[in-house]
Amino acid sequence: MRHIHTICVFCASSNAVDGVYLDAATDLGRRMGQAGVDLVYGGASIGLMGAVARGVHDKGGKVTGVLPKFFKKVEIEYGEADELVVTRDMRERKTVMDERSDAFIVLPGGVGTLEEALEIFSLIQLKQTLKPLVFINTEGFYDGIIRHFEKLVELKFAKEETLRMYALVKSPEEAIEFIENFSPPEVHSKWI
Repeated sequence: MRHIHTICVFCASSNAVDGVYLDAATDLGRRMGQAGVDLVYGGASIGLMGAVARGVHDKGGKVTGVLPKFFKKVEIEYGEADELVVTRDMRERKTVMDERSDAFIVLPGGVGTLEEALEIFSLIQLKQTLKPLVFINTEGFYDGIIRHFEKLVELKFAKEETLRMYALVKSPEEAIEFIENFSPPEVHSKWI
């Protein structure tokens, strides 16, 4: 990829999810590794987090995990990470991941994944970042939240252009393609 060297991936740490989600995470990691793109992510060895990290390593890519120190106590870190950054807390973790990334991909995940993704979405809206944000909608996982984004526009809580501040794709292949061809959207004032 031309100007993309590192992608931050937000995703689930749950091992209990259906295999289709783990397969998508592994596929994304392998595609990143093949493209020579490094991974920055939450640092865990479990769930989709572990799958994407192992996928990157399968294809010779570099993995940087960013883990808050309270997670070190539960021993979930990906010990094979090329670099493991331990932060004071979740807020510092997000700052480090943002600073070290050229783009963001959101795989299915829980509350933490949504919180991380929505912070980046908000930063794009506020013109604090121009980095691409891509949701991989595996098995329609993000259909509900996308409908909610559309409702925000419909009810005038957000402008129409808000819906162009992220991409929604079905597969890791499409996510990588979107990022390769990304050009920042025109973002006018947030205020309506």
